[in-house]
Amino acid sequence: MAGPIEDYALIGDLGTAALVGADGSVDWLCLPRFDSPSCFAALLGEERHGHWRLAPADRQATVVERRYVGDTLVLETRWRTSGGEARVLDLMPIRVREPRLVRLVEGLAGSVEMRAELRLRFNYGRVVPWVRRTEHHRVAVAGPDAGWLSVPPGVHTYGDGDGADGCTRSDFTVAAGQRVAFTLTWQPSHLTTTGRFDPGQSLRQTVAHWQRWSDGCRYRGPWRAPVLRSLLTLKALSYEPTGGIVAAPTTSLPEWIGGERNWDYRFCWLRDSSLTLAALLRGGYHEEAASWRRWLLRAIAGERTGLQALYGVAGERALGETVAEWLPGYRGSQPVRVGNAAVGQMQLDVYGEVADMLYRALCAGIPMERQVWSLFRSLMKAMAGRWREPDEGLWEVRSGRRQFVHSKVMCWVAADRAVRMAEQTGLPAPLAEWRALRDTVHADVCTHGYDPVRGVFVQYYGGRGLDASALLLAQSGFLPADDPRVTGTVAAVREELDLDGFVRRYDPGRGGDGVNGAEGAFLACNFWLAEALALGGSPEQATEVFARTVAVGGELGLLSEQWDPRTGRQLGNAPQAFTHVALVNAAFALADAMPPTG
Repeated sequence: MAGPIEDYALIGDLGTAALVGADGSVDWLCLPRFDSPSCFAALLGEERHGHWRLAPADRQATVVERRYVGDTLVLETRWRTSGGEARVLDLMPIRVREPRLVRLVEGLAGSVEMRAELRLRFNYGRVVPWVRRTEHHRVAVAGPDAGWLSVPPGVHTYGDGDGADGCTRSDFTVAAGQRVAFTLTWQPSHLTTTGRFDPGQSLRQTVAHWQRWSDGCRYRGPWRAPVLRSLLTLKALSYEPTGGIVAAPTTSLPEWIGGERNWDYRFCWLRDSSLTLAALLRGGYHEEAASWRRWLLRAIAGERTGLQALYGVAGERALGETVAEWLPGYRGSQPVRVGNAAVGQMQLDVYGEVADMLYRALCAGIPMERQVWSLFRSLMKAMAGRWREPDEGLWEVRSGRRQFVHSKVMCWVAADRAVRMAEQTGLPAPLAEWRALRDTVHADVCTHGYDPVRGVFVQYYGGRGLDASALLLAQSGFLPADDPRVTGTVAAVREELDLDGFVRRYDPGRGGDGVNGAEGAFLACNFWLAEALALGGSPEQATEVFARTVAVGGELGLLSEQWDPRTGRQLGNAPQAFTHVALVNAAFALADAMPPTG
């Protein structure tokens, strides 16, 4: 059985990412890209679906400490046995050509008997590869994929990976001061050799790379540790060859154990990507914004009828949803989905997120290129013709389109940022038309999206239910934070969508979203609440909400999509960009709300 979601650490190479459990097992890895079929899928099934465990042979061994080395994506796990102590360093070197997963064992005290168990399973755990031996490797081949496992000198390795239990095992003892390194390299199966590789040098280079990147963080407030870990996580979810950013590195981690709210998040949502780049910009990282803007130009080039909500990491548009029926799912949660049907939905809020990100980039000193402006004007034309239509909204409901208030507010954001950018740059634009559109959308939302009897903004026109996205009204600039309509909505959301101190995104039983089953509290919504309280002049309350939510990340500081406060377990795909973006924004809002010291 896979471990608790919060027990998994993230390592990555800016092309894909692996999840490493507290038991030393790599239970999820897709190669060569985030959205490629997995070679380890025990996270969504059992060991037979692929994993790589490296830990003391003594099952009574205990983990003394688990942490990242400094401000990096190099994971350190310290083990203690009756015979001594050892540590395992897990990393994925920043990719030059082929992706690699490196696992180094170092003896710290006494001697420790170690065991590695590798089960490579391609195509989401379905294909057992054929394994052959070379002088220094075990080479596992199936179809287009090949995994090359380096065999350290003096390590007893047995089993061919395609035998009775399909496992390649390595037994060895590490004494204090000794180091043993394993490397798994992926490359196309038609290649017959793999390049030379120095794990020790790679460790030093990887630590130095991430530490240099972290040193560029400009946040200096009291929450620097969680902010920097969030920014590192967001950076790790970027696909460096193209500039695309995935929403999460996983698929089908359930929003409720045993339920069917299981989605594939290994794609580039315009919403999540835009918000991620805005958070990175706030943290002081500009290069990523420029790279993503180039990705955006390529991804939506040729669109004539409006934006898709999501694209592949290289801008792919056909991302149809299928089911991996042979996988039992995380702790029995089915179905396991590959692809995402939301690609065919209309989500009007993405226009606002894209516009806001472009505006933030401009304010950060990234020039507005004419080709980008030309593209943006075409997006505005499409939005202006569609904003009155119903859509599936931020939460991608599968119960039919509605006039979601958040979608309309983000259309206002698009018009507002368009006006600001045109005024700031002097670039050609139909300014009068955009200003009129901004005013019209604002009036429409205030007339049809606000319930004057209850004093709250509702989820959709004509409805009575609440939506936590209304917490973003002040953050977006739609209304001042002290406007009674805003403060009334914040108070109502806090009370009516509460789940033991955490905020649900909405009540799925009130109106329905087209999917059966319950779900947990939405962690991003808690950070939205903290930010709304900070903007509204309640920094102490905001700090309490923020601290409670950060604590969910535990020793590694990683956050998934949702949280079940009754069981104390994270839920949903992990780590989730949306959640870490909200953490960063809330931390900056808290810093701004605190009275000056001295």
